Amino acid sequence: MEWELRLLGCWQLLCNGQATAVGARQQRLIAALALVGQRSRSYLAGLLWPESPERQASGSLRATLFKVRHQLPGLLDDGIDPVSLSTEVAVDVQALRRSAEAARTGTGIGAGIAEKLFSAELLPGWYDDWVVFQQERLREVRISALEAIARHHLGTDDPAAAVAAAMHAAAIEPLRESAHALMIRGQIHAGNAAGAHRTLEDFRRRLRDEMGLEPSRRLEAAIGGNAGDELGLPGPLAAKNRTPVLAAQS
Repeated sequence: MEWELRLLGCWQLLCNGQATAVGARQQRLIAALALVGQRSRSYLAGLLWPESPERQASGSLRATLFKVRHQLPGLLDDGIDPVSLSTEVAVDVQALRRSAEAARTGTGIGAGIAEKLFSAELLPGWYDDWVVFQQERLREVRISALEAIARHHLGTDDPAAAVAAAMHAAAIEPLRESAHALMIRGQIHAGNAAGAHRTLEDFRRRLRDEMGLEPSRRLEAAIGGNAGDELGLPGPLAAKNRTPVLAAQS
């Protein structure tokens, strides 16, 4: 059997390409193993049934494991304790993390990865504490990779792609200053001084309204001067910006 687990955008388990019905408790256990990896039975019982007495939580886990092993053969590793998914199970979150790490470290930027990172919301509608923690972890991975992609495109003189990646990062975390700084840099590279000015003003207004703060001096660059020089751009890029424009650093 070929198992594929999807946790991005929804919870779905496929066996040989066909969706498989799975109970709520089994879903939570399978999702936990996919996200936290191999763990002891005691750890999983405490994670999934945190408000239950230890003995009751252990019994709930035992019953859930029994159902998974009998209803979904081959999904779990043969080990009794600790418990893990089979290494043959394809998990979309793990694949996304690998792609994000490749983008972040500059070892490879796959086709369409910026769009995948933008839309990759983990288990929407799940609010268990351990799930929320994993959602936040993945959100940081997504943003970091998108910003790395934006910096890569700035370095290869592709401002449109840089702005698109930075906009995705800013959409995930609207108050993240570094994402807006990359947007501004891309707009400057493209000769879009007006757009860069709007980006800064929109960010300033949102930051003030929601947090009562002002952008840092690092982002708040004055209008005027040579944008290429202020951004430390190489000669050809700096030459494109000889008219007064908004400058920002990331």
